[in-house]
Amino acid sequence: MGYYPIFLDMAGRPCVVIGGGAVAEHKVEGLLQAGAHVTVVSPELTSKLDSLVSQEKVRRIARPYQAGDLKGYALAFGATDDPEVNAAVYREGRELGVWVNIADDPARCDFILPSVLRRGELVVAVATGGASPALSRAIREELEGYFTEDYATLAAIVGKVRQELKGHSFVAKPEAWHNAIDGNLRRLIREGKEEEAKVYLLERLGGELCR
Repeated sequence: MGYYPIFLDMAGRPCVVIGGGAVAEHKVEGLLQAGAHVTVVSPELTSKLDSLVSQEKVRRIARPYQAGDLKGYALAFGATDDPEVNAAVYREGRELGVWVNIADDPARCDFILPSVLRRGELVVAVATGGASPALSRAIREELEGYFTEDYATLAAIVGKVRQELKGHSFVAKPEAWHNAIDGNLRRLIREGKEEEAKVYLLERLGGELCR
């Protein structure tokens, strides 16, 4: 199967998770981190999911899945231990045009979830097309050693500089960005000299604007 890599803006989007076990819990946590509005359909919940419901961070429908539960949602997740229920969720999604992800069943997924590494605004996603989530996770863990917490600072500084340049109606070419994000910039960040790093980057990209 061919998957098109894409990042979706989930802020405020209604999503439904069918199931209340550990797998469902993982899906819910990821959706909440992205700012989605989450509903869980399940007669039973893990203690963590129950706590999220009690805190009103998640809406719950306390019964098994039934036809019609996907209406009005942007994305749906089938995370029960019953293959027939998961298959029914997938069929309903197809009928309603709702994108569906069925846990551990790539053939019944309109989209798959990569293994994700976050460093502030920097997001690195690794996927194997559903072939091996374990391999995706292993590669992501390897990348954690390379993408240190300094990358969160780097991403923040680059974002600020980009906005400042746009405020001056100045657009730096891709090659200029590539050359400017160099070893000296990273050294300043490692040393905790964030303001110096920002000035250095501005000078490399649009020197006359900094004088």
